[in-house]
Amino acid sequence: MTASDRDRDILARTLWGEARGEGLAGQIAVAWTIRNRVFDGKAKSWWGEGYAGVCLKPWQFSCWNQNDPNYAYLSGAKPIPAAQFAQAQRAADQVMTCAVPDPTGGATHYYATTMPKPPVWVKGAKQTLELGRHVFFKDVP
Repeated sequence: MTASDRDRDILARTLWGEARGEGLAGQIAVAWTIRNRVFDGKAKSWWGEGYAGVCLKPWQFSCWNQNDPNYAYLSGAKPIPAAQFAQAQRAADQVMTCAVPDPTGGATHYYATTMPKPPVWVKGAKQTLELGRHVFFKDVP
């Protein structure tokens, strides 16, 4: 698997893990927050290198935490439903190739509205979009 194939696979798995209940537009928005971290304008990014590095950075995307119920699917121990994974792959492809514009306005963070309360990093951040069950932010202190 080449680096770009691995990046695509890890990005698609992350989209499924983080936004499988969203439509294509919601997955594209989540993918753009990841892309915005990959291409943050710095030579060496704190976020990690490439899509896989950003997605797999510890404690950034909860679906990759080993105690998360989705981890078994993301790691390949259980199969992701084919139609759901195909949608996540479409979202990954469209964002990796810039075939769709960034609906998040440059967001690098989001949280699910299903959380009991917003994360502490929301204070001082600029909200850019609310779509489905996710709220997106940039300029996070």
